[in-house]
Amino acid sequence: MTDLIFDIIGMSGTCLVVGAFFLLQLGKVNPTGLKYNLMNLSGAILLLISLCYNFNLASFVIELFWIAASLIGLYKYFTKPAVAA
Repeated sequence: MTDLIFDIIGMSGTCLVVGAFFLLQLGKVNPTGLKYNLMNLSGAILLLISLCYNFNLASFVIELFWIAASLIGLYKYFTKPAVAA
């Protein structure tokens, strides 16, 4: 049962990361936007959680970088100057 729970967590993360990329390629999200960065961050965190159960060093490291990149994107999103209309 525990295997199934961590597989579901990992697959949810995969769907979020891959989904964000597909939405980007379809022009449905902005690469500097909130939705894209939150999808990537959430997906990477879920994948990291699943990797704590079924550990793989290479995947763990790439998810850490994915989280870092998403946090940078979110930081830039929230600190960008407001555009006057």
